[in-house]
Amino acid sequence: MTDSTPASLGRVRWRRFAALAAPAAIGAGALVFMTGQGAIASSFAVSGGSFKVSAASLEGDGFVQYGGADQSKDGKQHPVQISGIKNATIRDMCQSVKVGPFTLRLTAGTGKEPVEATDLVLDVEQLDADAEFSNIEIGRDASTLDQGPVKGSAGMFGQQATHVSLTKVHQVAWATTAGTFKLKNLSMKLGDECF
Repeated sequence: MTDSTPASLGRVRWRRFAALAAPAAIGAGALVFMTGQGAIASSFAVSGGSFKVSAASLEGDGFVQYGGADQSKDGKQHPVQISGIKNATIRDMCQSVKVGPFTLRLTAGTGKEPVEATDLVLDVEQLDADAEFSNIEIGRDASTLDQGPVKGSAGMFGQQATHVSLTKVHQVAWATTAGTFKLKNLSMKLGDECF
């Protein structure tokens, strides 16, 4: 007979929790480290789930954007909007990802110093923000984009700007890569989703 009394249902089995959370935390830490060292290329099989990112603001020089698709290991395609930024500063950044029944939450840039990134590429499924662009070109062939760190295929719709300013950012993404990713005031723990 199994113990299924109400008192036992609300308990956390710490060994099982550690078995789920430890690999996720190690993997997230390794991903942040390798991304910061420029060791991760922009093409890799994405995991089976997206993640959420929020920020108070993002300021970027050298912005490009075009459509694409990320592929998970099972071959499933995930339509995304690929946004590239040569140099970015991000304030009050939060990233959350579901790990089984738990949420792993990472925050950075919450003090005086913002998060800094170079050659930042975001594979975004959904974005909500207030945006301002400088010297924007809309409808440019994605293969001719020359402001940012990436470009798309010939014939594909693209846009670019010399500067982008985003505030009240909420995004759902499948992947993020960067040449360097400096996370000031980094905190990684279990918690609530960013939004």
